Amino acid sequence: MEIEKIILASGSLRRRQLLEWAEIPFEVNVANTDESYPGHLSPAEIAMHIAYNKAISVKKYMTPTGIKSVYPILAADTIVTLEKKIIGKPDGRDAAVATLAQLSGKIHEVITGVCILWADKEIIFADKTLVEFYTLSQDQITYYVDKYKPYDKAGAYAIQEWIGVTGIRSITGDFYNVMGLPVSRVLKELRTLGLTGYFF
Repeated sequence: MEIEKIILASGSLRRRQLLEWAEIPFEVNVANTDESYPGHLSPAEIAMHIAYNKAISVKKYMTPTGIKSVYPILAADTIVTLEKKIIGKPDGRDAAVATLAQLSGKIHEVITGVCILWADKEIIFADKTLVEFYTLSQDQITYYVDKYKPYDKAGAYAIQEWIGVTGIRSITGDFYNVMGLPVSRVLKELRTLGLTGYFF
């Protein structure tokens, strides 16, 4: 089935940018979502759980009972883990500085949970990327935090910003997954639903 666009259930500017780069037509539709999760879940399961809740919240908002969604709904959630501990969004400057000091010289994991809902079908998966920072100086950390104020970002950094360009030693996995969405995997999964479009 050919589709004209997808629904992005996310207010993330980075995810919008990635879809634009991939030339995928989309419409943003965001609903209030409970981002809590059961304590027994693994980091990957947490990311998928939250992504599913985001997608289902938008689906319920957009489609009355018994009506199937016309366009695929795409939602995602990205988390960072270091030594199996989740590193969330910093609540201010000191927390951001401390987080980057933790990541300095180490390998951490970036996990993006993705959910695609269309008609009565759903696809849920998690994509993982390993990122290694060089040892960062205190001056580098404070410069980045003070200039870019990464308080809304898991792990207190954005890979496409200065800290990523100058401070990252290696990446194993999908670079764009670290930005917030493994776009090539998303396209692959849309095809498994039998969906097509000029952007495929």
